[in-house]
Amino acid sequence: MTIRTVATTPFEGQKPGTSGLRKKVRAFQQPHYLENFVQAIFDSIGDVAGKTLVVGGDGRYYNRVAIQTILKMAAGNGFAKVMVGRGGILSTPAASCVIRKYRTFGGIILSASHNPGGPSEDFGIKYNIPAGGPAPEGVTEAIHARSTILREYRIAEAADVDLDSLGNRSLAGMAVEVFDPVADYAELMRSLFDFDAIRAAFAGGLRMKFDAMHAVTGPYATAILEGLLGAPAGTVMNGVPLEDFGGGHPDPNLVHAHDLVEALTGPDAPDFGAASDGDGDRNMVLGRDFYVTPSDSLAVLAANATLCPGYAGGLKGIARSMPTSQAPDRVAEALGIPCYETPTGWKFFGTLLDAGLATLCGEESFGTGSDHVREKDGLWAVLMWLNVLAARREPVADIVRAHWARFGRNVYSRHDYEGIDSAAANGLMEHLRGLKLVGTSLGGSPVALHDDFAYTDPVDGSVSTRQGIRIVFSDGSRIVYRLSGTGTEGATLRVYIERFEPDPAKQDLDPQVALADLIGIAREVAAIVARTGRTEPSVIT
Repeated sequence: MTIRTVATTPFEGQKPGTSGLRKKVRAFQQPHYLENFVQAIFDSIGDVAGKTLVVGGDGRYYNRVAIQTILKMAAGNGFAKVMVGRGGILSTPAASCVIRKYRTFGGIILSASHNPGGPSEDFGIKYNIPAGGPAPEGVTEAIHARSTILREYRIAEAADVDLDSLGNRSLAGMAVEVFDPVADYAELMRSLFDFDAIRAAFAGGLRMKFDAMHAVTGPYATAILEGLLGAPAGTVMNGVPLEDFGGGHPDPNLVHAHDLVEALTGPDAPDFGAASDGDGDRNMVLGRDFYVTPSDSLAVLAANATLCPGYAGGLKGIARSMPTSQAPDRVAEALGIPCYETPTGWKFFGTLLDAGLATLCGEESFGTGSDHVREKDGLWAVLMWLNVLAARREPVADIVRAHWARFGRNVYSRHDYEGIDSAAANGLMEHLRGLKLVGTSLGGSPVALHDDFAYTDPVDGSVSTRQGIRIVFSDGSRIVYRLSGTGTEGATLRVYIERFEPDPAKQDLDPQVALADLIGIAREVAAIVARTGRTEPSVIT
């Protein structure tokens, strides 16, 4: 066994964002670039000698190459074993499942989530801690600090590992286990949901379409939906993972999942539709001619959680990201449980889940999950919806409208301005921070709160600041602005608009109509057109 110590120099900009380090593939293809970041991880997480690591990714371009490098570096740094998903495939929630089940020393997940894939597109890498969740800020800051002073990395000289056949093998004295990436995850799902009831619903005529978007959830959805649950062959669309996601954008929203939206439209459409993203942690839910917002999805699932065996004992609490609508808050109040408001980023839910303070969590960016793992989980959300549909035997639209009638509707929309100039985006945010709006009126509505959201973790006391500009009106309506941390070029400005509507007679209005005045105020106050040059959002959800 030969371990080489390779001299290197630091790269600028290897600072992990909310979901790890994301750059264009060409950045990772630079000599030493990937190796530097992996070494920075290994140097920052403690003594790795004799430990086990989980590795896998969403199958995008460069996934296999990166895994071979990581395996050799793991051997070079003293790991005893690496568990890697067959073919290099492992969804983000499945990785969390495996880390937790086998109590490994965390894992490395290779994904740029919902970003496009291919030789000229995006790649990403992140470290998940032994609890199964994304590395907290203290760890990511340590990784970044190490990356700025790194002068060498260690790597084993060895042949590439066969990733396509199950079994155990050796790499420079380190054990490598290539495992079925679906099996452990499917077993966990079976423990949470009533598979017999869902299977009976499919046998009784329930029809659905699941769009895997040529991304990582294809094998999972095919094995679980069409295999274990007996959904008809063809229920899963675009089920084969491809390195470029079939040329599509693996983001499960109304624009990028247009094939699914079209399939769920019209009187003969299936009863239920869903999609997941590149690495399997996001979801979109549709009924026939009916779109369920991520905020409403979290609220409806929380209100119906006890229909599912894994949650029959009730919920300990709900957690939502700040820009997510306040619909889950109303369910929590009715259930007599707490609802926590955190910054965007799944890592902020980790301490709440570990402390037993929350059971269900959700983000505005199509992410929903629970305490079963420490990541958001797209297919889990789909299975929970199927369990609710099997138990209630009502259409999706009827379930959501009944929810609104009981709790009121938080009419909500998100407007994304993608790929705008970073300097212009930062200038827009600074402009908003500098305004003094409390005590004034916008569009005739008094402003009750205007701040830059800050969060103090109730478990560990850590403080996160500058997490999004909030403008809250006296009637509770909100406008929220934040810059996304998941892109690789330019900036994405997200604008969230929300108003509570208690009157069932007004709850079926199109959100763009019901929120038209607030949408106008949001654009005007931020001077979006003048500062970005964009007259319309790239995506509206």
